[in-house]
Amino acid sequence: MTSKTLALTEELIALSSVTPDDKGCQRRLIDLLSPLGFDCESIESGGVTNLWARRGTAAPLLVFAGHTDVVPTGPVDQWQSDPFKPSHRDGKLYGRGAADMKTSIAAMVVAVEEFVATHPDHKGSIGFLITSDEEGPATDGTVIVCDKLQERGERLDYCIVGEPTSNQELGDMIKNGRRGTMSGRLTVKGIQGHIAYPQLAKNPIHLAAPALTELVAEKWDEGNEYYLPTSWQMSNIHGGTGASNVIPGEVVIDFNFRFSTASTAEGLQQRVHAILDKHGLDYDLKWTIGGHPFLTPRGALSDALSGAIREETGIDTELSTTGGTSDGRFIARICPQVIEFGPPNGSIHKIDEHIEIRFIDPLKNIYRRTLEKLLT
Repeated sequence: MTSKTLALTEELIALSSVTPDDKGCQRRLIDLLSPLGFDCESIESGGVTNLWARRGTAAPLLVFAGHTDVVPTGPVDQWQSDPFKPSHRDGKLYGRGAADMKTSIAAMVVAVEEFVATHPDHKGSIGFLITSDEEGPATDGTVIVCDKLQERGERLDYCIVGEPTSNQELGDMIKNGRRGTMSGRLTVKGIQGHIAYPQLAKNPIHLAAPALTELVAEKWDEGNEYYLPTSWQMSNIHGGTGASNVIPGEVVIDFNFRFSTASTAEGLQQRVHAILDKHGLDYDLKWTIGGHPFLTPRGALSDALSGAIREETGIDTELSTTGGTSDGRFIARICPQVIEFGPPNGSIHKIDEHIEIRFIDPLKNIYRRTLEKLLT
């Protein structure tokens, strides 16, 4: 017999919710949550659909967070089956969003259904924060809901984000934080001229090279218990006119910091400017902060989730802060304990995205067990 979690996952996959289009996913969640006593609020912003749902008014408030939007499929003819028609092969469920992250959302909803049926008078409150703008620019999604909740004075105590964090086996890794991301576009100015008359020109590539070498060698911090040292990486260098006999007038370097809580965005910016100024460069530098780092030290939420994983799977999970950014960076502003946990991430964003069916009900059970540990 098909499990309720699997059936709901398939139902959500069949809704082609390519970012930022929700395609009715959240309407389906409201239909399921409202009979459980959730007050459901749709929050629209910039073509993005967000859902805030809450059952109860007392503390502590445990929130399940996630996104209904998925990345584009890529070439459909390269998929073995229609990406929006869930299909089973070799014990796996295939479809866009199977791993990232419609299985997690389905598992969260069914876990809450089971928990409320068994514990109708549970302590505290349960919430859902769902967006259709996680895979896109993330400007009209979770951040908008968090701002609204902060304005109202609603306090979140715990939040589980259903990102696919596992590695090989369900529960072998959870994320208790993420690094910050900050990009820079550096334009070093020179004087364009004929390559045969270098004395009449000023080569910005040559001028920039010593400073770039120093930036590459710089040790930005040591990291800490939860984070690797901060990383600075160049991604693109653009210089020249395309002609082989012209010294360019400028060179543009794109770079990125992935930084830990051992550093701040402001401190890193100051150090970069100090190195560039030391080399006497004529330059412009534009900064873009994609997200600040966040960290949830070991505590009640990580202990409850780790214990639930151990009871369900026998695995002692690993706390990690690796990977890219997530909406956890917004939620961490209003919630002291944010942990990400979901299925294995090996196929996310790929052709033939999938999840092993054997993981689906255990994922739901882990979410339910965590509720039992924190709200009973």
